Amino acid sequence: MIWQCGRYSFDTQMPIVMGVLNVTPDSFSDGGEHFAYDAALTAGRAMHEAGALVIDVGGESTRPGAEPVAIEEELARTVDVVGALASEGICVSIDTRHPEVARAAVDAGAAIINDVSGFRDPLMVKVAGTCDVGVIVMHMKGEPATMQREATYGDIVVEVRDYLVKQAEMLQRAGIAPQRIAIDPGPGFGKTPQQTIELMRNLHELVRTGYPVVAAPSRKSYVGYAYNIPNPADRDEASAQEALLACELGASIVRMHNVPVAIATLADVRPFALLGLGCNVALTANPGEERDGKIAQLNMAIGSLSMLPDSQVIDVSSFYASEPAYFEDQDEFVNAVVLMRTGLSPRDLLGYLHAIENSLGRVREIENGPRTCDIDILDYQLYSSDDEQLVLPHPRILERDFVVKPLLELLPHHILSDGTPVTADKVAVGRARKL
Repeated sequence: MIWQCGRYSFDTQMPIVMGVLNVTPDSFSDGGEHFAYDAALTAGRAMHEAGALVIDVGGESTRPGAEPVAIEEELARTVDVVGALASEGICVSIDTRHPEVARAAVDAGAAIINDVSGFRDPLMVKVAGTCDVGVIVMHMKGEPATMQREATYGDIVVEVRDYLVKQAEMLQRAGIAPQRIAIDPGPGFGKTPQQTIELMRNLHELVRTGYPVVAAPSRKSYVGYAYNIPNPADRDEASAQEALLACELGASIVRMHNVPVAIATLADVRPFALLGLGCNVALTANPGEERDGKIAQLNMAIGSLSMLPDSQVIDVSSFYASEPAYFEDQDEFVNAVVLMRTGLSPRDLLGYLHAIENSLGRVREIENGPRTCDIDILDYQLYSSDDEQLVLPHPRILERDFVVKPLLELLPHHILSDGTPVTADKVAVGRARKL
């Protein structure tokens, strides 16, 4: 997916680092360090040179309990810095919840509006609707001064996800193209450390929405809680590890204070692989339980996938019942798609998949015939192959309904490693329905 931010286009398959530039005297970890104009420009340039593709300029502290800043003061702090960096060809984001500041920053050259209040203000929506900048919709309960009093949730992952989708859809109704919209769960904003950890460990649920996901763990209180690091300025290494985890779960943009540490750590992001699983031979002696037996077979395969070396299962689609394809005189299948991160090469991964199939009794007597378990590599990030042993992306992905539906459930706008978008337009076989 491409995140479109004015004249800048970002490929969200690879982590996009956003450098934090607080031109404030009172931000929680670096207040005053970049408050002076020259210091701000020096810091912004340094982050850009270190690898930050975006510099996020903020003129109002939004730490818990922070008091509002007068609009005139926020404008004085930010607009000249935004204009100077933008004039040097740097993609600049304005971190603000005030439409007057957003408008002035966009006029000065900002390419992104990062609204911590989630575009609750209709005037902010209007600003975004009258330009072509990228937008970041963040979740926050209440206001910075009061948000920690409102940290009450039933299911925090569902509530945050649904709120962000609602706000993103509202922006689309206001004329803002979906390609311009990214979403941010707002770690620490109206959330306890424990709630934030639960949210950040389930970022894949936000990835399923189809919008690029922003992760902003840098120096946050939940990082201090999880790693026992009281001083925010000492949390850069731990923050970078949290950013790495977030990217492996599918986050596209990471907002970081220490850009060099983040860049070095994110070099360890493993490629993702999409695997297609199918079963239509249930190892059960009880008639009427065949479907449950097929699901059990696939669950055993998923359990085996979770134990592969240097690999992690990130997300699993729903199970789908599907009509047999190609060889039609056989029982219906149960299918699923698994998204995983792996350090295994495609051919090594294929060898492990064959071993899992064999352990579950796979028999290869009839091409496309009955099987206890079939696992295909559908796509492997940034890797294409057309040799006899392994063709990637899988050449029949787009014609198989039992692959397309569960894949798009996990990654709604997925583009294969050869540049082909996954759509249902060419589906021809294996009609599938979610169980």
